[in-house]
Amino acid sequence: MTAAPQLIDLKLPDGPGGSAGLKAVLAIPSGDGPWPGVVLVHEAFGLTDVMRRQVIRMAEAGYLALMADLFTAGGPRTCLVATFRALSAGAGRAFVDIESGRTFLRGRNDCTGRIGVLGFCMGGGFALATATRGFDVASVNYGRLPKELDDHLVGACPIVGSFGGADRSLIGAAATLDSSLDRLKIEHDVKEYPGAGHSFLNDAETGPRVLRPVLARILGAGPDPVAAADAWRRIEAFFGEHLAASS
Repeated sequence: MTAAPQLIDLKLPDGPGGSAGLKAVLAIPSGDGPWPGVVLVHEAFGLTDVMRRQVIRMAEAGYLALMADLFTAGGPRTCLVATFRALSAGAGRAFVDIESGRTFLRGRNDCTGRIGVLGFCMGGGFALATATRGFDVASVNYGRLPKELDDHLVGACPIVGSFGGADRSLIGAAATLDSSLDRLKIEHDVKEYPGAGHSFLNDAETGPRVLRPVLARILGAGPDPVAAADAWRRIEAFFGEHLAASS
């Protein structure tokens, strides 16, 4: 019987402009590699226990799964605003940190060299923003869409996207992304779940307890096991197709 995937804390070499001593977690599948890789990008509350379990989930699906801590430099209170500014600008420390994670996986002997990116909330925005930057597939989960979306997505890798219809912060985002990818003839699978809200892929509530009622009321935020099960099925099928060694 093979051992279950284990989370391994590590420090990644920081690239120029990246976080010094970049922290990350890595989960390795059971059995013998090599495996495709996935760089996961955490939500706005940081690299929480919920996010760590998402890393394990991807390892259990057969991927070298790594999540860099974009808040290495000082935690969410110190880094959140600067990280969102980088997302809006399309450049900055967070992008360097994500690329450091991809470089780390690609350099491992147990990696096939094919690597996807998967993000949640804020991380979903980064997954979309990096879909044109060398990844083989991207999973965008309730991530913010940039302005001039068509221009942004030219040359993007295949994209699977999941959004909640009860998420008031992203009204119409799924349809907008789907239409853009149609126009650009980029392979995709985008779906909105009518009863789900923001963060519906999480297996538990996250964020400060005092904010949770507000987030639930405004964003419909919180787990939705039924929608999550379908979304994970789609993500794993899409990644399986585009990260296979023969693709």
